[in-house]
Amino acid sequence: MITGKFPSLRLRRTRKYVWSRKLVQENNLSANDLIYPIFLIEGKNKKQTIKSMPNIYRYTLDKLGEVVNNVVKNNIPMVALFPSTPNSKKDKYGSEALNEDNLVCRATQYIKKRFKNNVGIMCDVALDPYTSHGHDGLLKNNYVINDETNQILIKQSLLQAEMGCDVIAPSDMMDGRIGKIRKALDKNKFHDVQLLSYAVKYASNFYGPFRDAVGSKKSLKSDKKNYQMDFSNKNESLREVALDIKEGADMVMIKPGMPYLDIIKTVKDNFKIPVLAYQVSGEYSMIKQSINNNLINEDSIIESLMCFKRAGASAIVSYFALDIAKKL
Repeated sequence: MITGKFPSLRLRRTRKYVWSRKLVQENNLSANDLIYPIFLIEGKNKKQTIKSMPNIYRYTLDKLGEVVNNVVKNNIPMVALFPSTPNSKKDKYGSEALNEDNLVCRATQYIKKRFKNNVGIMCDVALDPYTSHGHDGLLKNNYVINDETNQILIKQSLLQAEMGCDVIAPSDMMDGRIGKIRKALDKNKFHDVQLLSYAVKYASNFYGPFRDAVGSKKSLKSDKKNYQMDFSNKNESLREVALDIKEGADMVMIKPGMPYLDIIKTVKDNFKIPVLAYQVSGEYSMIKQSINNNLINEDSIIESLMCFKRAGASAIVSYFALDIAKKL
């Protein structure tokens, strides 16, 4: 591959000056690559801290406009909405997911009315923020049942589309849900609503702070290994992505991010489809806590995001998105 040898070939030559390094830089990161997740809570005039996620907050809807306005000002193309549902509204069926007055529905309507199409809205399709047991689907004998869950996810997706959601993002990992949701969206004339499949979502240990943020951690009494992927597996990810593309996914998500760069590259190389990476809450908190304790510096954030681009990611969901976009 290298056509030359030292000393006539010196690879350090192009590294000497800033202008030269810029010319030969192979990957670039811009605000266009970022998606900003926002946590929602009921109430008024609240910006609620999340202890396990420094500098990340839960917002009431009257505070949402300020956050989204900053997103738009800093040229981030899309926000992702996640609700912290009050325990009083949770049940074993996740019924609140189908309530047209729930947090996500109201937030979607508000953003769409105020910001029109100046920012995209991504809505999570799964039941874990709404169930009393904290699982992504219906639970029977401590097992998440697939087909019955899909029926609820279809209704949840249609409701979100009706409220104005631009990108429906099923993160539940049920078999067959992408095809059923796409068919339902098309049947109801939501042809232009995009479908982002969390096609490759591992049963990871990096989700803890997120579960704090949406309030499902305390209610979750068992793991999610009977529907999320085994982190030992790579080839299985290709099967998952192939099925979801065939069923109508416009884009696919790899989650978590940094521990799975090999999966991002493999999926991108094999399918040439838009591949999104989720730099999950555990990744965020580890980096942020290390910065706060002077173990690493803030430049590590850019480095962590650039690795996704290098692996082939088209976009990155990151809690760092807003802070970093201001610097790009």
